[in-house]
Amino acid sequence: MAERKKYIDVQVPILDSTMRVLGTPENLHNKTIKLDLTRKLRGKGLTIKLRIFNQEGKLVAIPNNMELSTSYIRRMMRKRTDYVEDSFQARCLDIRVTIKPLLITRKKVSRAVRKNLRNTAREFILAYLKEKTYIEICNELLEGTMQKAMLPKLKKVYPLSFSDIRIFETKELEKIDMEKASILPEKQEYIQEANEETESSEDTKDKEEIKQEDKE
Repeated sequence: MAERKKYIDVQVPILDSTMRVLGTPENLHNKTIKLDLTRKLRGKGLTIKLRIFNQEGKLVAIPNNMELSTSYIRRMMRKRTDYVEDSFQARCLDIRVTIKPLLITRKKVSRAVRKNLRNTAREFILAYLKEKTYIEICNELLEGTMQKAMLPKLKKVYPLSFSDIRIFETKELEKIDMEKASILPEKQEYIQEANEETESSEDTKDKEEIKQEDKE
């Protein structure tokens, strides 16, 4: 007899929340959910696709795609301006991703300036992503941390009225560390701080042992 469907709690660590989804743990595995985060992000038109994973009966939704809505981008566009788009693959610490930045200048610019902006953005993103995991980048895109770090680099080339990541997605989601991805952001920071304190105490202990050996 088929298992009866019922509403099941699905944890969404990146949003620090839980949602109820109709189904069973088995048939919900690998299913996707699409959420509009415009209200949560105070007007920023961002949609996020989450893929559900069944972790030994516990359902966890991990972001698979983050995309700015077309209506939001249209609101950002102004007359007598230029926009710069790009699309390329990059490597995080754990998996490969596809990323598509979008830049809007304050005025019309030459092709050379647009090319310079595109190359500067690409160089920054490639260097930035290789030092962080996929989930860390997803969290930073939601908080705007990565965008804020990129903007000063681009302003040196030409003043911008808008700078963001239009699309961020991956086809290698199964390769990430699901155990770490299932931890809430606050707990991730706590664990990282605890690890740093442990490493610091071990370094101090090693230095004390070296000093003791020198005395002997």
